[in-house]
Amino acid sequence: MTSYLLVVIVCLHFSSCVTVFSELQSARTVGEGRFDITPSYSTVGQFYEGESEGVQNHIGFQAAYGISSRWDIRARYERVWVKDTEFGEDGVNVLGFGPKYSLLENKIAAYLPVGVGFFEGGEKEWQVHPTLLFTLPLMPDKAEVTFSPKYLIDFNGTNLVATNLGFAFGDLRNWAIRPEFGLLFNPGEQGSNFHFSVGFTKSFGAWK
Repeated sequence: MTSYLLVVIVCLHFSSCVTVFSELQSARTVGEGRFDITPSYSTVGQFYEGESEGVQNHIGFQAAYGISSRWDIRARYERVWVKDTEFGEDGVNVLGFGPKYSLLENKIAAYLPVGVGFFEGGEKEWQVHPTLLFTLPLMPDKAEVTFSPKYLIDFNGTNLVATNLGFAFGDLRNWAIRPEFGLLFNPGEQGSNFHFSVGFTKSFGAWK
């Protein structure tokens, strides 16, 4: 389900608000008839003119279901708390949904989540995040690293680029701990955003 869930966040009137751009997954698909869940925590900051500061924190939940050995449907929800804004205390809700397709088993996959961000009293903001996932095994079914570039297309016309580098450790066919670091930037402009995230994936169902 995102790959998963595409995650988007509302930044209509606040320049400090950052679109959710973490992945917390690999190129692996779940497996036909199986599903997994991934709760997570992220902290987001910004770099500008040699300085950095925190922007927001969020907790999230992803779920994925294997339609076939190569196709997953992914969904995602994020609750975002933005610092120093009118909606910082109440938070922003982000929902996403999209298909994931395995191009090369366990190593390369494409993911196309679409999502919406919204908060009480504000307008909805829609985005789509075409994403590629490149996974390199470090230890068979025990450890791997994933590079995931993506293009963030805002339906209102603002487009961004993000890259994530994530690791997975555990019994990867059944569970994984996922630390991840990522960067978000607008090509041609100064400054960028970054995130540090950690997630835990648990898979369910029999392998066919």
